[in-house]
Amino acid sequence: MHAMSAVIPLPDPAPRARDPRVAEREHHKLGKRLRRQVGQAIADFGMIEAGDKVMVCLSGGKDSYTLLDILLQLQKKAPVPFELVAVNLDQKQPGFPEHVLPEYLAGIGVPYHIIEQDTYSVVSRVIPEGKTMCSLCSRMRRGSLYSYAEENGFTKIALGHHRDDMVATFFMNLFHHAKISGMPPKLRSDDGRHVVIRPLAYVRESDIIDYAAARRFPIIPCNLCGSQENLQRKQVGLMMKQWEKDHPGRIEQISRALGDIRPSQMADPNLFDFMALGRRDDAPLPDAHAWLAGGDPQAARQPEED
Repeated sequence: MHAMSAVIPLPDPAPRARDPRVAEREHHKLGKRLRRQVGQAIADFGMIEAGDKVMVCLSGGKDSYTLLDILLQLQKKAPVPFELVAVNLDQKQPGFPEHVLPEYLAGIGVPYHIIEQDTYSVVSRVIPEGKTMCSLCSRMRRGSLYSYAEENGFTKIALGHHRDDMVATFFMNLFHHAKISGMPPKLRSDDGRHVVIRPLAYVRESDIIDYAAARRFPIIPCNLCGSQENLQRKQVGLMMKQWEKDHPGRIEQISRALGDIRPSQMADPNLFDFMALGRRDDAPLPDAHAWLAGGDPQAARQPEED
C-alpha cells in the first residue's frame, strides 16, 4: 500500500479558453447546470424537507467538495429551510493531511465535525496484501458515519455519488452478482434508522472534474484503494469510458433507463404477476411441479440423480 500524498491540484479547466472572460462564462454556465441538476434530483426524489438536518459526508475528493458547494448555493434560495453540516471521517491513513479540511471548512464558514477512527490499521491488518479493501473499508466507514448521524440527530445523510457511479454500480451488480440493482438516489438504511440521499444523481463525472478544477478545491487523494489497479469497479469504469468515446451519450441513455423500469417486460415474478396474465377465470392454477417433470407431479418432487 502507498502512503497518502499531500493535497493535489486538479488540472486547470478549459485549457483552450485562454481568455479569462471566456473561462468565467464557461464556469458560470457549468455551475448553473449543476445547480439545476441537483435541484431537479432533490425535487424528483423528495431528498430534502423543511427542517432537515443534513450530514454532508466530506471525504476530501472532488465529488464531496462539489456536493457541499452546490448544496450551500441551493440552501440560500431553497423553498424550505434546512441545515447543513459537513462531516469527515479521518481514517488515520499514513500521510493524511489532517489540516486541509478543517482549514477549508472554517474558511468558508461551514459547521463541521471530524470523526477520528483508525479504520486504516484494521483494514490493512485484516485484508491480505494484494486483495481489494473496499468492502471492509466501506462497511466500517458507513458504520462510523451512521453512528454519528444517529447520535447527533441528523435526518438525512448526503453522499457524493454521481450519475456515473450509479451506472457503474448497475453493471457491477449485473456482471458480478447476477442481479438487476443499482445505487438509488434515495434509500433507507438496512436497519431503518437512516435516510441516505445522493443529490448528484443526475450529474456527470466529467462536469464534476471541471467544476472542482475551476473552484480549486484542495483535493485529498485516497491511496488506500486508489492504488489498487485490480478493482472490478475500475474495469467497469474503463469499459464505460470506451463506450462514451465510441458512442457519445450512451452513459446518459443508460442512466435514463435506470429510471424507466418496466417490470412486465422483465422476468421477475416477484415484481409482476405473470401467473394472472392472460389466465382464464375458469382455468385452474397451473401445477409448476408437473411442468418441471413433463406432466408427472410425483416425478417432479423426487430429488434429481447426479
